[in-house]
Amino acid sequence: MKSKKKILVVDDDTALAEMCTELLNSRGYDAEAAYCGKDAYVKAKNNNYSIVITDLVMPDMDGIELLKKIKLLNGQIDVIVMTSYATVSNAVEAMKLGAADYITKPFKRDELALIVDKILQMQSLENEVDRLRFELELKYKFENIIGESHKMKGVYALINSVSDTEANVLIQGDTGTGKELVARAIHYNSMRKTKPFIKVDCASLTETLLESELFGHEKGSFTGATKDRIGRFRMADKGTVFLDEVSNIPFPVQAKLLRVLQDGELEAVGSDKTLRVDVRIIAATNTDLESRVQKDTFRKDLFYRLKVITINIPPLRERLDDISLLTAHFLKKYCKKNNRNIMGISRPALHKLMYYDWPGNVRELENLIERAVVLCKANTIETEDLQLPSEKRLFAADVNGKTFHDMIDIAERQIISDTLSKVDWDKEKAAELLKISRASLYNKIKKHRIQTVRDDI
Repeated sequence: MKSKKKILVVDDDTALAEMCTELLNSRGYDAEAAYCGKDAYVKAKNNNYSIVITDLVMPDMDGIELLKKIKLLNGQIDVIVMTSYATVSNAVEAMKLGAADYITKPFKRDELALIVDKILQMQSLENEVDRLRFELELKYKFENIIGESHKMKGVYALINSVSDTEANVLIQGDTGTGKELVARAIHYNSMRKTKPFIKVDCASLTETLLESELFGHEKGSFTGATKDRIGRFRMADKGTVFLDEVSNIPFPVQAKLLRVLQDGELEAVGSDKTLRVDVRIIAATNTDLESRVQKDTFRKDLFYRLKVITINIPPLRERLDDISLLTAHFLKKYCKKNNRNIMGISRPALHKLMYYDWPGNVRELENLIERAVVLCKANTIETEDLQLPSEKRLFAADVNGKTFHDMIDIAERQIISDTLSKVDWDKEKAAELLKISRASLYNKIKKHRIQTVRDDI
């Protein structure tokens, strides 16, 4: 059962205090009265009031002093002051000290009820905002980024180091590796976490639209500008702007972006008025920005301003140790979402996942597991439930740029894993087939970080 909101009415005029409490109780609130400031303060210490309504002029402790004491006691309690025409200036002082509103005597019953309703609605909205913000902070704690591979541990260390600083960050990684997740983790673990996180997709907008999106525009500044727009930087003031696919920003817009990074200043499109903003910039790209600089398609000064700290997100094919963890995470997530009761994934199915090249990275794996959860007819995902777009092997896909020794290591890892799979992960049988000792096999399993796959996860 939903508890009633508690309200305290404070006035040395007994009749008025009782009239107010009767009114508020009739509207479903839990209201009580106090007839002096000292008594009201004692009650406030012992009760969880949402609102205190107090007269300003009282003999032992006036409303201003009571307001100060209540705000020190609990800043979440909203205070409404009651005042006569002769003490309106005192009401203004009370508002400066943190009063939520004031009402002038004599007042109609509905006036008081309206003010109380408005404040409680605002409290409800603020509580909802706090709840959503807390959920976001939990969702984007960097500990919730899945992976225990050596490369991901390096990513976690960087996130942990840079989050609580003001440094701009450049996140580099292939499409689908989780660049936005890392950007949000940095923001929600920073000093700016209670302020906006604003994302801008730089690849999806033309030059004119991107400039307007970032910096805002004035009405009539170009065709279609039918009203003023403040722009993403001003929306994110005191927070973080995430520039996704920053390499797509046109050269003319880059100069204005550089000014924001250097001076915290901008002008809206069609305006000559300089505006100041306080934002942290996190940028992401799936291309080699340095080569863009060498080709003169990206400003060198902007490049160095953006990459104060660089975080490189490894592709999934370089963090195979994380596939079983990621699979278990997505399995749990989509079973819950789709009300399915799938217990796990079979050993051969997981082996199939670990030797696919994953051009779409973590996003592709997530989509694959979601599809498998929806279409799986049994309580365990099998190889036939995994509709991979091709049977392209990791070895074949990962040749580019590898040294001879790298290629030997990749081939050795694949041969050992295939052999283990054929003998149902019996290491003694695998060593016999490979004509090597068990000790040598164990060393190679450790060297290549080959996971001993369980029956299911």
